[in-house]
Formats: sequence, C-alpha cells, structure tokens
Amino acid sequence: MRPFVIVLIGFILALWLSAGRWVFGLGGWLTLWYLPTLGLVYFLVHLWVARRVSRTKLLGRTTSRGTKVSLIISWSTAVLAGLMIPDMHEGSLTSIASHYTGSDTALEMAIALSNTLGIVSLTLLGSAVGFAINDSRETPSYVEE
Repeated sequence: MRPFVIVLIGFILALWLSAGRWVFGLGGWLTLWYLPTLGLVYFLVHLWVARRVSRTKLLGRTTSRGTKVSLIISWSTAVLAGLMIPDMHEGSLTSIASHYTGSDTALEMAIALSNTLGIVSLTLLGSAVGFAINDSRETPSYVEE
C-alpha cells in the first residue's frame, strides 16, 4: 500500500465526513464544526499512518495485513458514516440518508448510526496506526531474524 494513496484517500474521506452533504445540496452551518474537528483529525491520523508505512518501506519490509485490513474497513465505515452525519439544512437537521427517505425515524436512526459508524471508523484507524507502528519498528541488533 502506497503512502500517497493513504493520504489521498484520507483527505477525500475527511472532506466526505465533514462536508459531504454539500454535494447533495444539504450542507449547513454544522460543517463549520465538522471541518476543524472530525475532518482534521481524520486526515492527520492518515498522515501518521502514511508516514509509518513509508518508514516500513524504507526498512525494506511490506505493510502487514493488519494495517491494510484496518484501513480498508475504516474507509468503508467512514463512507457509511458520511451518509448518516446530520447537518442543519433549512432550519432542521437532515442527513443524506434521511433526506431521501423523508421520515423522522430515518433521521433519528441516521444520527444514531453516524455516531456508531464514526467511532468504529476512528477506532479502526487507530488500530491501523498501531499496526503501522509495529510494522515500522526496527528489530534490535541482538535479535536474530
């Protein structure tokens, strides 16, 4: 997995999580809160992972399956979370998922799922950091490989 790809996907998904509702004409003032908090953190953690992956490559090793799987599942849940994250549009909360169903129950479910999916996505991203750190560690000189 290339570090540039990790940074690019991290940037795109950070924008999706923070301002994805604008693509569907549902953006609102909550985006001003999402950009410096959720979006920035999500992107910076991707930079961290990419830095560790590039260090792993410099050591002549490959990125572990744990890092790759954690990233891919984190990206998948981030896409779903972006569909569920609410924003203030025309005086009321709405999300992409609830806008197209039109019911209040769908909005409530979208809000509940956005929190869960966002937490799962960030947790898996944290796992990717841990795996990437482990991948990029140098073995001590007294340990034979």
